[in-house]
Amino acid sequence: MPSAIPDITKTGARDIQTTEVEVPVTNGRNRKPNGTSTWPLNGHGRGSSVSSVDTFNQSACEPSPRDHWDEPQPSYSYGDHEEEAGGPRSRAYARIRSFGDDPKTAQFPRISKPMELMRHSYDCVVIGSGYGGGVAASRMARAGESVCLLERGKERWPGEYPDGTLDAMGQVHYSGEFAPSWLPSKIVDGGDPTGMYHLIFGRGQNAVVCNGLGGTSLMNANVFLEADKGTLQLEAWPEEIRDNPECLDEYYKKAAEVLEPEEYPDDWPKLKKLELLETQAKCLNLGEKFRRVRQTTRFRNGPNSCGVEMYPSALTGQDATGLNDGSKNTTLVTYIADAWNWGAEMFCEAEVRYITKAPEPQTGYIVYFAWHGRNRGHFKANLHGDLMWVHARKAVFLGAGAVGTTEILLRSKNMGLDLSDKVGQNMSGNGDILGFGYNTDKEVNAMGKPFPSPYHPIGPCITGIIDNRDGHENPLDGYVIEEGSMPSALAPFLQAMLEHLPGSIKPTGEGLIGNLKANLARVGSAFLGPYFRKGAIERTQVYLIMSHDSNQAYLTLKNDKPVLEFVGVGRSDHVKHLKGILEKATKAVGGTFVSNPWDSLLGGQQVTVHPIGGACMSRDGTGSAGVTNHRGQVFTGSGIEIHPGLIVTDAAVIPTALGANPFATITALAERSVDHFIKEQKLTIDMRKNGVLNLFGPPQHQHHSHNHKSKRRHHRGRRAQVQHAEELEEIERINSANNAIAAARRLNDSGFGFTEVMSGYIHRDKGLKRDNVDTYELAARTAKSLSETARFFLSVQSFDIRSIINDPSHRAMLTGTFVCPTLEGSPFMVQRGDFNLFLLDRKAPGTRNLTYDFDMRGINGRKLHFHGYKVVDSSVALSPIQFWKSTSTLYVTITEPMPDSDRMCEDADECGLLGEIVAKGIMRIQPADFLSEVMTLTPTGSSILQKVMSAGNFLTFFTRKSMSLLLAPLTPLQYPTQTYIGFVNNTPPTKSYKIRASDGVVTTLHMWESTNPAIETKNLFMVPGASVDHQIFALPTIRYNAVNYFCRAGYRVWVTVHRIGMLMVAQDDWTTFDTRLDFKACLQKIREEYPGSGPGQEPEKIYTIAHCMGSVALSTGLLDGTIPASWIKGLTCSQVFMNPVWSLANMFKIIALPIIPGDRLYKMVGGDWFSFSTSKNDSFFQKGLNELLRLMPDERKEICNNASCHRCTMALGRCWNHHNLNEATHRQIDRFFGGVSMTLMHVLMKQGYDGHVMGNGPLFERLDTRDNIRRLKGLPIMLFVGRDNAVLSVESTEKTYEILTDTFGTGDDSSGIQYTRRVVPDYGHLDCWMGRNAWKDVYPFVREEVDRVVRGPEYRFQDPPDKFRELVTSGKLLY
Repeated sequence: MPSAIPDITKTGARDIQTTEVEVPVTNGRNRKPNGTSTWPLNGHGRGSSVSSVDTFNQSACEPSPRDHWDEPQPSYSYGDHEEEAGGPRSRAYARIRSFGDDPKTAQFPRISKPMELMRHSYDCVVIGSGYGGGVAASRMARAGESVCLLERGKERWPGEYPDGTLDAMGQVHYSGEFAPSWLPSKIVDGGDPTGMYHLIFGRGQNAVVCNGLGGTSLMNANVFLEADKGTLQLEAWPEEIRDNPECLDEYYKKAAEVLEPEEYPDDWPKLKKLELLETQAKCLNLGEKFRRVRQTTRFRNGPNSCGVEMYPSALTGQDATGLNDGSKNTTLVTYIADAWNWGAEMFCEAEVRYITKAPEPQTGYIVYFAWHGRNRGHFKANLHGDLMWVHARKAVFLGAGAVGTTEILLRSKNMGLDLSDKVGQNMSGNGDILGFGYNTDKEVNAMGKPFPSPYHPIGPCITGIIDNRDGHENPLDGYVIEEGSMPSALAPFLQAMLEHLPGSIKPTGEGLIGNLKANLARVGSAFLGPYFRKGAIERTQVYLIMSHDSNQAYLTLKNDKPVLEFVGVGRSDHVKHLKGILEKATKAVGGTFVSNPWDSLLGGQQVTVHPIGGACMSRDGTGSAGVTNHRGQVFTGSGIEIHPGLIVTDAAVIPTALGANPFATITALAERSVDHFIKEQKLTIDMRKNGVLNLFGPPQHQHHSHNHKSKRRHHRGRRAQVQHAEELEEIERINSANNAIAAARRLNDSGFGFTEVMSGYIHRDKGLKRDNVDTYELAARTAKSLSETARFFLSVQSFDIRSIINDPSHRAMLTGTFVCPTLEGSPFMVQRGDFNLFLLDRKAPGTRNLTYDFDMRGINGRKLHFHGYKVVDSSVALSPIQFWKSTSTLYVTITEPMPDSDRMCEDADECGLLGEIVAKGIMRIQPADFLSEVMTLTPTGSSILQKVMSAGNFLTFFTRKSMSLLLAPLTPLQYPTQTYIGFVNNTPPTKSYKIRASDGVVTTLHMWESTNPAIETKNLFMVPGASVDHQIFALPTIRYNAVNYFCRAGYRVWVTVHRIGMLMVAQDDWTTFDTRLDFKACLQKIREEYPGSGPGQEPEKIYTIAHCMGSVALSTGLLDGTIPASWIKGLTCSQVFMNPVWSLANMFKIIALPIIPGDRLYKMVGGDWFSFSTSKNDSFFQKGLNELLRLMPDERKEICNNASCHRCTMALGRCWNHHNLNEATHRQIDRFFGGVSMTLMHVLMKQGYDGHVMGNGPLFERLDTRDNIRRLKGLPIMLFVGRDNAVLSVESTEKTYEILTDTFGTGDDSSGIQYTRRVVPDYGHLDCWMGRNAWKDVYPFVREEVDRVVRGPEYRFQDPPDKFRELVTSGKLLY
């Protein structure tokens, strides 16, 4: 496969022809950019100088000086973006150039994406971002496939890697089996699991690998060394390679074109450690084996092969902890950056755990991973228990490293994926041996520095090698010796470690002076620090050997943790032989040989930075001899069958130690495997070259295959079309989330986040439709009895703290998992969900909800919608325990999915609850989980100050909202608003009439025409109570009011606004007895408008519904004969009829003031009129009264701070259960209530106290006499009352019912039912008409009675197909 990366012509110093004669330079101290002999130091040129160094007498084994610096040097020609480096720099700059306008806010690129932007499915999933993962991601992205890359570590760029000891220690993660020979072994796991340096303990040998975007390439020594042909021809390799080892040559070339390896330039400063290795090679008679090795370090400015701007090496020697000078061609700046530029999506802190086959009807694989972001690690039990996942439709490329990939495959095998039994076997440490030549006679300068002196550079970690692989009868005898450097993070410990480790071999024959010099050097380093030029540490050579070990290691899982065991590595004769060579090399330069720390401290153990194997290629092409075939495809068992699209592309496939640095071979094998897959899939790699990449901007190429694939799916049937619609919806959501995140970054906004775990019980039942606590509790109890558990593990993140605080929706983003085994498809992925913190609940007054609303997708592709809310209402007032219960209890509804356009509607009570019900239940926070949640609270921002301010703002907001609910009785009063809000159902009358009663009082009569033409229209007269008007029946703040209900039932609805209602005339001291005249006039008007069907026929009788004091007033007219009972078809009395009896609270008001009744007391102080409305500009008396009224005793759940509500309660009693009203109704209660005169109040108090209706004063004649009651004969009457009525006692209707049945019996009506009485549970007084759920709980039984009387007992109402039916069937009306 041709390379998709542009060709770069590479030339070493010795390959360039001299074009002009240059002034010779001495000792490499000067460089001659542009013909000028200079060496830049802090921007200033410096003349030639030679520093004095300690020298020793040239021995017989020391080579003759090979000083290329004395030769004429050529000048270079560079491209548009390149310029001569000017030598090593005096400090390690933040080497990745900032393309942002403000470098303070754009210091480092971020090409990985937040987990919130992950799609649920991709063509390819790549695990790991090292050489194998990078190759797969880059090539597949260029082939037009959608690519998701998962990396366990974090994204860090040059300038972010640790330099100091403390920084480096904070990036250490250790795991495995700690097994020193002198202690019992122990499984250990500690440190930051996403830390950059991962130390893996094992038996016999230990390993060090790197976590981070870029994998181990971030901390390796850059050595690009191909495997020798003899090694590739070993029996362990598959025949396709061992019989034709040259097959890798083209892939080595591809790798080199991308990674651009080159030797350390001859015209750069001499490196002491390099010269010393050359000296030692000659001492070992291996001088011809010494050479400078190609490495992926850059020695010039300009873009690399993938378009990333690079810088020349600062020669810091810091490679092993991450090179901060921007000179290293890691996979991050090559393959990974290229993959990003071609549309691959990368996600960090994602630890892949295992892989399974995707359930039908899907194809491909499910990749499960633990996301370590958002501090989720504080939930230790959930981190690896509640795994996130992503679907790979075509392929999974495993590039997590030999240990990581093998661990994933082992766990996958345990989880049911059929694999070869060879998984975890034949691992190798690549024959790595670490050693030190301590305190030699030569200056070595191998201790890394973040900012080295340009006159004393350390160099790249490895620049020279003794390559002794060729010329052996047995290829396994070959090896490579390399010099190295130690990073500055280890400087404080190095001398103590080298001095005190057992087993060191000191030089002999040094003599007194030699020993004195050695001791002085040791003392110098001890007291003057490791960088003392004449000290022992600065004279220490670092060795690294790559050889061949026995490949007898294996990896297993113990307690679900990977454990390495290398058998015999540290004790093999071959290792002893190699150590002997290092001893000789050290002795030749007068040093003390010290073996690696693991060997000395742990007893014969080695350490490797190159673990290989574990998923080895099979030598015979079957799963009985290996895990993969020669292409890296994973076998399904011991035969030749493979898992299609499951491919290993990292060091795990290498079946034997290479005897060389392995990354060149890993890259070549990965290129080969991916090349075969691309050809198999008949894909084509886009060959276009990258321009210079703006890593702070968008990629130059988006994933370009989606549109074509979508078009191809369009005609593949219903399922494909649904999938296409879901994909478009997902893309739209991702774009929306991405825009929000990008805006926050662009504006440098700070944010806040936390992670939460809740668990509980959810019952699957489509019949659980009601949205009330009883339904949720029933579902939870049922689920518990059936062990239907549920749990979510969600991270909440606000990228803009101002949004979550100031936006009315207080929204943040949800990401995580939901697990419920009773639901097919579990576990479910949650992405881009909505979390609302203290969202105003429009369904209930004074209530704030914490809502969780999201679509979730199961592993089988099934999509469901989750809506949960925590209710924080007035019941938490002054009760911390209740506050905890409210904020830790989540009421959950799971529904079938629906398009966002349908769910985001304006005519629903709660959009999140729309859709067909699937399940309901309750989830709760456990105390232990809450403590972990507190630990995850994390502010985000570009500076410490921003983070502090973000945390302060969030905690202030949370505390303020919490206290406003917890201390509700003490919060400022809520006064009426000046604007209308929440008027969702404007119900204007069809026609209105002015009605003049017989005493000349003018009132209003409204009429609404029937909206159901399929039913014969009948007249229905409705009478509101005192102080209100027609709006209690035509309430605009609920979506389905009484007028709507009865009009669609075929009734022409008439509603009177009478003289004790909301009219100016109400202030004229009228009473209920006077109001009967208004009703008679209204009935006369209706009879006039709709007379009898023929001449001389009486008009039809009119069914009447009357509420509260309207019902009392109507009873006075019927009882005294003012209103003929013959005009009335039947009567429904709401709360009371002719026997008003005050509730206990209202009765107490009367009894508590026996000397001066309350109405008279108020009249003396406040006047004759008491208004239920008020304002902040009211009189001092009224405002004082408002503050006093908040102290009225009531149940905690009925506490509110609405001043108008308090005034209604003071005058009439609490008129509702607050939870039955919605927020808009309660907030504007003043718009639906007028006031009451003290004259009327006096009569009402007297009637309610005496328990019967009466005439006006001064006689107050009793009207419910036996003779008057006889006038009601033959009139069907239904009485109903709210069980929780706090205005009138339920005894009011009970007493009337008993009088009627005692007087007339119950069987006089043709239907056999004359009188009925109902008590409505969970309702109070006016909420029977104004409640948001009255359409379901109250109106139906009233209509049934009206229909029975008006249309006959055989009549059955048929729901008409109108907007209200649609509201009900769609679930937009909650109940």
